[in-house]
Amino acid sequence: MTKKNIIVNVPEARIEKRIFVIRGKKVMLDRDLAELYSVETRQLKRQVRRNIERFPDDFMFELTRAELENWVCQFGTPKDKMGLRLRPMVFTEHGILMLSSVLNSKKAIQVNIQIMRIFTKIRGMALTYEDLRQKIESMERRYDMKFRIIFDAIKDELPSPGEA
Repeated sequence: MTKKNIIVNVPEARIEKRIFVIRGKKVMLDRDLAELYSVETRQLKRQVRRNIERFPDDFMFELTRAELENWVCQFGTPKDKMGLRLRPMVFTEHGILMLSSVLNSKKAIQVNIQIMRIFTKIRGMALTYEDLRQKIESMERRYDMKFRIIFDAIKDELPSPGEA
């Protein structure tokens, strides 16, 4: 039996700019995922609700009203223009992975593979930044205060551990 692969290539940057940190977790919004999968947001939400037992709170949650208002304020755009009249479902990496089991299209599976690779890449970058931060702190302890200004400037340029 041969496998027929449908090649779906969404540019990495298109996926990366849709990954946000909410509640300290890297997540993606339902509307962005629906767009990437080429389905309507309501269809994605309907499938999730039909299979809600697959989506515990650490896989998917809805933004609170306060979080939604904060989100809208950050973009400075009215909710109706952002397509955010309803509170969005927000998916963690595990929730996104679970979506491929409830959205059975070949495109959803291929896009999920790309998204998982990007999450893995981001995790690797975070480890690299943390390793660099530890090395700088080790150097700080070894060298005298003359270099404190340089080390502080370098650390200010690095993302904090939760950002990368």
